[in-house]
Amino acid sequence: MTFFVTGEDTLLHQSQLFIGGEYVSPDDGPAYERRDPVSDRVVTRAAAGRAADARRCATAAAAAFGAWAECPAETRAGILSDAAQIMLERAPDVIRIAADEIGSSEEWTRFNVEVAAATLREAARLPALLEQTQPCVAEAGKAAGMTYHLHRRPAGVVLGLAPWNAAVTLATRAVAAPLACGNSVILKASELCPKTHEWVARALCDAGLPPGVLNFITNSPDHAAEVVDALIAHPAVRRINFTGSTRVGREIAVQAAQYLKPCLLELSGKGTMVVLEDADLDLAAREAAHASFFNQGQICMSTERILVAHSVADRFLERFCVEADKLRGDSTGASPLGTLISAASVLRLTGIVEDALSKGARLACGGEAVNNIMQPTVLDRVIPGMRLWHEEAFGPLVGITRLEDEEEALSLANDTEFGLVASVFSKDTARADNFLRAVEVGIGHVNRSTVFDDPSMPFGGMKASGYGRFGGLEACNQFTEWQWITTPVTGDNARLGGGA
Repeated sequence: MTFFVTGEDTLLHQSQLFIGGEYVSPDDGPAYERRDPVSDRVVTRAAAGRAADARRCATAAAAAFGAWAECPAETRAGILSDAAQIMLERAPDVIRIAADEIGSSEEWTRFNVEVAAATLREAARLPALLEQTQPCVAEAGKAAGMTYHLHRRPAGVVLGLAPWNAAVTLATRAVAAPLACGNSVILKASELCPKTHEWVARALCDAGLPPGVLNFITNSPDHAAEVVDALIAHPAVRRINFTGSTRVGREIAVQAAQYLKPCLLELSGKGTMVVLEDADLDLAAREAAHASFFNQGQICMSTERILVAHSVADRFLERFCVEADKLRGDSTGASPLGTLISAASVLRLTGIVEDALSKGARLACGGEAVNNIMQPTVLDRVIPGMRLWHEEAFGPLVGITRLEDEEEALSLANDTEFGLVASVFSKDTARADNFLRAVEVGIGHVNRSTVFDDPSMPFGGMKASGYGRFGGLEACNQFTEWQWITTPVTGDNARLGGGA
């Protein structure tokens, strides 16, 4: 069900809570407004859920869990596959919604929908794999006459906390594997894109999820802590996955630890690209432009530091700035890269640029900002001690650092608290591969953009970029429990051996 209200040349979206298979209003009936990040017009009126509504979500999810956990694997797989097709068919709707709520470009949202559909199709492979048990006969002297069986069981109710920057992909990722594994789910929307996240939930429910298996809650920014606290504290919630900033991720982890609830945290990044002296500079420049500026650089995988061999630095920088200039917005500020999420982002990024310039960096291109849009910006001669070196910029801003040798490249690549993704450019792919193995990141790429995702692969980082992995079979470890069962080989009178 989709609600639009028209008037005064404005398309207004309405977003509601979805609990137990029904659209509902919060207990006290409030709503909050989401405004266009550029025009400041109201684009969405969303239900402002509170703690009581969060508990209603958890109760509904708990009630639906048992039947969904017992649902045949082929049924769960079919629903997820159908949801992928529904998303692709409804893409025009969410392109419009995401443009209104978060300023996303059509290209970025369409890319999000395609990745989300691939994520659902990959998750549809998991139910059949989960039904397989792993029998093994115990070694003599340990538990003679016993057979061991290992199998996975769903964890229970899973809470997914999704961000705004890749709204469709990351909301889908927050729920796809948990649902595939037989868990019921609560999706808590970002306050910045409630209707975009509701679109994701609606596609899954329309694909045939039974009532209560997926519940959806929105809240005003003022009540975010209250709602999240109530969800994490609820006894039915057994797992939490969160994608967002390291600052908030730490708070989620601390609270979850109080209740001994495992978390999967995919947090901030500081994507690093290394360009060695034998790199294909034209390729490196094209990939760097994609990695640094796609979606205004508001991607956890975005490249923010480029470490370049001194001998090729000038030639690389010239090519890179040419590629960056191709992505500039027009005189009105309209950009093929979409917009920044807020005016506050512009001020923060401007401050990072000013800090770098005051400490010796040089503006190679870009730097202008109009209407929440910053032109692709490249700073040369960035060094440790500058804000751009240490902070996650989360904008179309990248720093160039010149290197003397490969040893320095490795030292600088690891000189960050974050550890999500890195890439290395070299015509010697074996050399680049070996280099990446020494970099403290969860994801590494040879001769390609840092912005790349494959839903069949385990996605996540190290250090302050979080822990746990989305994607592939690794997701099963996050959202299921191993169960070990022993049975006698020769009957009930077999002697039990071993034990703790």
